[in-house]
Amino acid sequence: MGRSLQNTMINLGIQGACDEAMYQLGLDIEELEELEEDAGLGNGGLGRLAACFLDSMATLGLAAYGYGIRYEYGIFAQKIKNGEQTEEPDDWLRFGNPWEKARPEYMLPVNFYGHVENTPQGKKWVNTQVVFAMPYDSPVPGYGNNVVNTLRLWSAKSPVEFNLKFFNDGDYIQAVIDRNIAENISRVLYPNDNFFEGKELRLKQEYFMCAATLQDIIRRFKSSKFGCRDPVRTSFDSFPDKVAIQLNDTHPSLAIPELMRILVDVEGLPWEKAWDITVRACAYTNHTVLPEALERWPTSMLDSILPRHLQIIYHINHLHLQEVQKKFPDDWERVKRMSLVEEEGEKRVNMAHLCIVGSHAVNGVAQIHSDIIKNDIFRDFYELSPEKFQNKTNGITPRRWLLLCNPSLADLIAEKIGEEWIVHLEQLQQLKQFAKDTNFQRAVQKVKQENKLKLAQLLQKEYGVKVNPASMFDIQVKRIHEYKRQLLNCLHIITLYNRIKRNPSANFTPRTVMIGGKAAPGYYTAKKIIKLICSVGNVVNNDPIVGDKLKVIFLENYRVTLAEKIMPAADLSEQISTAGTEASGTGNMKFMLNGALTIGTLDGANVEMAEEMGQDNIFIFGMTVDEVEKLKHHGYNAYDYYNSNPDIKQCVDQIQNGFFSPANPDEFRDVADILLKYDRFFLLADFDAYIKCQDRVGEIYQDQSKWVEMAIHNIASSGKFSSDRTIAEYARKIWGVEPTWEKLPAPHEPRDEEPVAK
Repeated sequence: MGRSLQNTMINLGIQGACDEAMYQLGLDIEELEELEEDAGLGNGGLGRLAACFLDSMATLGLAAYGYGIRYEYGIFAQKIKNGEQTEEPDDWLRFGNPWEKARPEYMLPVNFYGHVENTPQGKKWVNTQVVFAMPYDSPVPGYGNNVVNTLRLWSAKSPVEFNLKFFNDGDYIQAVIDRNIAENISRVLYPNDNFFEGKELRLKQEYFMCAATLQDIIRRFKSSKFGCRDPVRTSFDSFPDKVAIQLNDTHPSLAIPELMRILVDVEGLPWEKAWDITVRACAYTNHTVLPEALERWPTSMLDSILPRHLQIIYHINHLHLQEVQKKFPDDWERVKRMSLVEEEGEKRVNMAHLCIVGSHAVNGVAQIHSDIIKNDIFRDFYELSPEKFQNKTNGITPRRWLLLCNPSLADLIAEKIGEEWIVHLEQLQQLKQFAKDTNFQRAVQKVKQENKLKLAQLLQKEYGVKVNPASMFDIQVKRIHEYKRQLLNCLHIITLYNRIKRNPSANFTPRTVMIGGKAAPGYYTAKKIIKLICSVGNVVNNDPIVGDKLKVIFLENYRVTLAEKIMPAADLSEQISTAGTEASGTGNMKFMLNGALTIGTLDGANVEMAEEMGQDNIFIFGMTVDEVEKLKHHGYNAYDYYNSNPDIKQCVDQIQNGFFSPANPDEFRDVADILLKYDRFFLLADFDAYIKCQDRVGEIYQDQSKWVEMAIHNIASSGKFSSDRTIAEYARKIWGVEPTWEKLPAPHEPRDEEPVAK
């Protein structure tokens, strides 16, 4: 979520008044803002997307709740020591959280373990261990519309009763310790992005959130007029018309069997009716196609922790496979592929399959990603029920990612086209007419230069590196992952360094390359890549021949608050994942909105960005999805590229032979091995195209008028990538509600009446 103070003041329209009031008291509002901790309750883009969606849902007047876990320790704080990432716990709650309100009156029990008994009234899950879920509510204000939605985060609390046996045996200490074990469920966030770790505690976290959330939703439904038609028993007939549950990736997939358990076991509905209600209420968003990211829980673990849910999943699978056989008789291979339960090796439940079967809508998060889902990864399911599959291209909130973080640019835009773009981002198109206007170009350039100076000061203060603010700020910030190819960026840096050393007097476009992002603590290769970037930076930054032509900085502890300083200052945005691996990306949109140009592959939302702004205003390079598939099919041999391209050979040899790690020549041998022997993401195949494209970037940067014209086209083409548009599409196409954004007043206009959330 990042910080809330400034965002809240902006959305309520009181930032100016608060600023002035603080000034009158002799206080600086910016100093106060710096005291707030980032709420880092998620991993990378997926968590940040949820935050943007909450902002948009409130701004569009949708009566929506965000649900999650109130982790005591969020995503770790990253420290770089001797060029290596070390992790420190993020104790974000140590001074309390002024935005949250505990709601003990809505505390709910969540069950684990136990076993299932057959009774005359049906199946009963008994002898369970209970943990309580305590809700903490944080406000999510809409922009200028007097709507405030709620983010409800669950915290695990132990049941009050101590184990009396321990008391009777005199072991008071053990009784208290046992009580604390229950509370570990919401202690810490698993810091994996696009990687599945099948830990028992993680399964408990996922179920804990689903069970508490569904009880909360059902309680609210029952207390509404829709659930109370029958004095004896709640009628769930209208439940799917009044409740929409959007599963953000497979992490809350247990909501499907849990809702079935409540409807069948607790509420006494027949299976067919309960299943119809569940499917119509649930919808699933897929956020990744990487095989290592897809959740597959061992049935042995489910059987121990959630025995009733495993039975329900087996029954769902039994009925689902009957449907598959009906549609595709005698295609046993397909039946096996489409099972929710994978039998080979350790028996596991494929949670993505469960989500697809148990939802009425399935969507990817960019057009190319949704096509890959239909044509490749979930093709069998698409052929079974094509009507389920949709696309919802991701977006970002223009409030935080322009109005808040780049006020000078926001003012400049407002001078030209008014302020309605803040809630109707498509209106930025009007800026296209000013793309060649010299005065407007100069004004945009001035804003960018001021933002770069601010960042340069921060870099000197934090890293002790003096950068040239007139150099191109070439930035790649995102989680460190092989598929995102920070290593390819590093190879480009080494290539530039070698060129400068070969011919120091040649005409170089000065660059400051910044790479930032966290690596999952157990991800060896990602941590090695960070160390390599830092080691290369060490050599480059201390070479007097290079001077200020090239500087390399690894940005420590990348998070929302740092992003708010980086996006406005960037000249070039690096979006260089292997085509077909990045579902969407949203950092690409933040850079674009703030007037940075993109160098990227035709992957994720880059494809749609290029469509919106035209190929002339973006630097596209590298293989397409089809070409990557072809290369996989024919077999990829990195040595072909290594032996035929002297630049590649020099870079890889320097990495391999310890040029950047003289104290330990073998330090990066593993990295060279990955490039030459085990590279799933084809870095060397795209190397040549990338370097040539970067050369073009350098040439165009020297023509500042052309560069700024392209930057204005980027800003003007950002309208599609507002999360307001994304959420309006979810509302209309999946949830069946109409957003109220057409009625939004501009925040400075007098309001005759308050807009009412639907």
